[in-house]
Amino acid sequence: MADYSRQSKSRTARLLLAPGVMWLAVFFIAPLVIVIVVSLAVRGPYGAIIYEFSISNFLRAFDGLYLPAYWRTVWIATLTTVLCALVSYPAAYYIALKAPQQWRRPLLVLTVIPFWTSFLIRTYAWILLLRSEGVINSALMNLGLINEPMKLLYNDFAVLVGQVYGELPFMILPIYVALEKLDRRLLEAAQDLGANRFWTFMKVTLPLSKPGLLAGIVLVFIPSLGAFVTPDLLGGAKSIMIGNLIQNQFTQLNQPFGSALSLILAAAVLLLLAVAMRAGLKSSDLA
Repeated sequence: MADYSRQSKSRTARLLLAPGVMWLAVFFIAPLVIVIVVSLAVRGPYGAIIYEFSISNFLRAFDGLYLPAYWRTVWIATLTTVLCALVSYPAAYYIALKAPQQWRRPLLVLTVIPFWTSFLIRTYAWILLLRSEGVINSALMNLGLINEPMKLLYNDFAVLVGQVYGELPFMILPIYVALEKLDRRLLEAAQDLGANRFWTFMKVTLPLSKPGLLAGIVLVFIPSLGAFVTPDLLGGAKSIMIGNLIQNQFTQLNQPFGSALSLILAAAVLLLLAVAMRAGLKSSDLA
């Protein structure tokens, strides 16, 4: 009777897992296999794919011609993450620990309001703000602070501004969750033991909020690596990142090389996720 019950539970578990496994197989594993196969092919005349199964596309990806795009991608993603952390931590700290209880929910709603509008529309709004005849340059010229419009658009600065703006909520929310769960008695105990506000923050608040900060870093840095809408619209041809490079290859019907670049980017993301998970485990062990 016990064996029949275990078999019934096992059969039920398999039936419950079947839809999820089928979904992953069709929409994740199968496309990944296709990308791998195409990356090993070569581009033929008029964009045709010739399945010669060569690693030439992966070797071409490390040509010096593409290194500036890789470097730009890394430093913009890194600087975006750092700026988001510097701006988000004080905001999340205030919402979680300082703001009155009745104001916390409205402040969180204000944080996620940008998600209610299309990211593409919000990016076009930054074009209106940053262009030579835009709001910022017009205001500065009317105030007499500048004599001619500044070049705020179609450069790395514009890409950085757009990236920070787009990714900021992804940093605020996980930090807020970590701080909101913080036991206030620990802060009081640190102050009772003689620690001032600075050392209470450094020794108690910051270490206990590291999981949220680490989650925010992952949620900001990884999407910033693959960004292509913001660099395309705000950066122009002089601020190409790896996402734009991949997009251009598929637009030019060079699917094998674009697939190889996509796999290299995916491998880099998986490596970063592994490092982040290991760092998260270490921080939890220390906590």
